[in-house]
Amino acid sequence: MTSKLKYHKNYTEFGEPYQLVLPLSLEGLVPEDDSVRLLSHELEGLDYSLLYKAYSAKGRNPAVDPKTMFKILTYAYSQNIYSSRKIEAACRRDINFMWLLAGQKAPDHSTIARFRTGFLADACESLFYQMVERLERAGGLSKETVFIDGTKLEASANKYTFVWKKSVGKWEEKCSGRYRMPYSS
Repeated sequence: MTSKLKYHKNYTEFGEPYQLVLPLSLEGLVPEDDSVRLLSHELEGLDYSLLYKAYSAKGRNPAVDPKTMFKILTYAYSQNIYSSRKIEAACRRDINFMWLLAGQKAPDHSTIARFRTGFLADACESLFYQMVERLERAGGLSKETVFIDGTKLEASANKYTFVWKKSVGKWEEKCSGRYRMPYSS
């Protein structure tokens, strides 16, 4: 009698704990009309030169590209996530954050905090000013009403402090459009 030969390939030849892993494309998992795609598209057109200047040319390469870190922070803030530990967790678990990372390793909470307080500090105003200009050119802003965070907290140390007219006048002048940022193009 002839024995039957098995023509079966064993894909687990390394043993039980190993598994064939293929890269997962997140493009199909994030809808075309999702807010993360719009945000990423709008933030692509900004000038990140000040942000890249904050990184030393002699130091080691950043864990995550600075432009990607700015996108992650902006998206996190739009989703009401402000804690660096919660942003780290979102980068590991949320598909939208993974899509923004585009295959890069999720940043650690200390990397996020260091980026936010150190590297982003000099470039933040410039980046958000560029974003406001883009929205104005696209017709997304009317500038009829200006909203400023007017949170007032009473402090026991000096609860009778007033806002002086000179200070209010200075800020009105800056907001009225006569004041131009020095780095605008």
